[in-house]
Amino acid sequence: MRRLGGVIADWLDDRTGFRKLRRHVLDEPLPAGTAWWFTLGSLLLFGLGVQAVTGVALALYYAPTPDHAWDSVRYISTEVRGGAFLRGLHYWGASLVVVAAALHLLRVVFFGSYRKPREANWIVGLVLLHVILALGLTGYLLPWDQRAYWATVVAINMARLTPVAGDWLAAMLSGGADIGALTLTRWYALHVLVLPAVLVALVAVHLYLMRRHGISGPVKSRQGASQMFFPHQAARDLTVAVAVGVLLAILAWRGAPPLEPPADPTSGDYIPRPDWYFLGLFQLLKYFPGRLEVIGALVIPGLAMTFLALLPWLDRGRTREANRRLTVLVPFTAGLALVATLTTMGALDRPPQQGRAWSIREIAGASLIDTSERCTRCHGPDRLAASIEPGRIGKPQDWLDMHVADPEVIAPGIREPPETSQSETAAIRAALARLRSTAAPAVDAPTTRLYVNFNRFCLNCHVMDGVGGTDGPELTHAGRKLDVVTIELRIIDPVTIQPDTEMPAFGARIPADDIRALAQWLAGKK
Repeated sequence: MRRLGGVIADWLDDRTGFRKLRRHVLDEPLPAGTAWWFTLGSLLLFGLGVQAVTGVALALYYAPTPDHAWDSVRYISTEVRGGAFLRGLHYWGASLVVVAAALHLLRVVFFGSYRKPREANWIVGLVLLHVILALGLTGYLLPWDQRAYWATVVAINMARLTPVAGDWLAAMLSGGADIGALTLTRWYALHVLVLPAVLVALVAVHLYLMRRHGISGPVKSRQGASQMFFPHQAARDLTVAVAVGVLLAILAWRGAPPLEPPADPTSGDYIPRPDWYFLGLFQLLKYFPGRLEVIGALVIPGLAMTFLALLPWLDRGRTREANRRLTVLVPFTAGLALVATLTTMGALDRPPQQGRAWSIREIAGASLIDTSERCTRCHGPDRLAASIEPGRIGKPQDWLDMHVADPEVIAPGIREPPETSQSETAAIRAALARLRSTAAPAVDAPTTRLYVNFNRFCLNCHVMDGVGGTDGPELTHAGRKLDVVTIELRIIDPVTIQPDTEMPAFGARIPADDIRALAQWLAGKK
């Protein structure tokens, strides 16, 4: 068997020359002292490999159209066996690639590995970094949820700030005035066709130049003979890749961030936030509003990249030792600290709308969606329309508003318009807006009934926790001034408490038990 294997290997070598290629790859001589810091380049290659494999697998299920992109990502996450883990690998793999690229850049700078004769490879590496970030940006749009859509709007608006070619670049990215099918198609093509091809070409050039000039080795030259890449450095590379791969698998097991609601161009109150590796730039833009935005978006980042590109020529130190290169390392470290600070500030500066608790009106609206004939007559299993599920609402808000107010506008002949009920309509609209991203909180039946009654009879005139009308006094802290008996009498017949009041009597409209429950609840609002 061994002899047969040798014959086959000789035949393959005669036809392909694989032994020479193997020796070229594994027998690379490395300077003495090359160790763990020089595994970062291989880690980056590992991360890119993970992204390539998982990206191809995701592309088998993904549909790059606005009507189907969000549903296809949801299908991957919920229906495909191992789909959530696969998407998690791709999501966290993107962060791995950015971290590995950044650490590799830091190692090159602090070790002075960009110096002569490696200037060209340094420039190629910087271009590679931009391609990696571009892959992250274009991939960000593909889920076609609210976060993806509005972050892309910000990116396209920033593109318009580009001198001379700004409008052309923005039009190329967006396909016109509005972000829609053409935008998604173009960004998908960039993400899976153009940028990967550029990436592969640049990686090949980068590796060729690295082999041509060799690895720079430790900052201080060490005595001793050079060693081959295999087995010592190869073992280090493999150890790092396996360790990071295990961490990546653990993160992927937790899954990628959940999908937000489908992209809604009419949602003008959404506050976009980019992924963490763009948070520094995102935070920087906050300090340059209006016409000054071009400074934060282009001028400062442009100056930083120019400084990095010119490092091989600005570094006049006689050796690669840090104390000989303070003129470039000090500003570089200061810039690094600034980027870290801005990124941290951007991560901490979260918009107040995220994580907001459901209001009484929204909870009441969710209950009405589940129980009111206005919704259940048509929506549900085996009915004219599908059930209304959290995270599965794809229609824009203006469409929903019209449909809730008068179904005949959207679906003629389905049923008669509902009886006019301003409070119920407002509650259902509010609930549908929240159900785009999250399910309603679990509330027991008595509390739900109380909320529905309060929304129907009270919220049109009174504010509760920031929501409601202003014709009557705010009730957020009603219990500080009124007791249960007084509140109950006000609801039954307010004239007995305040003769000149304009508040109508509800004694004949609300059952006595419900009035008592409302009074007790309001009295507890301290």
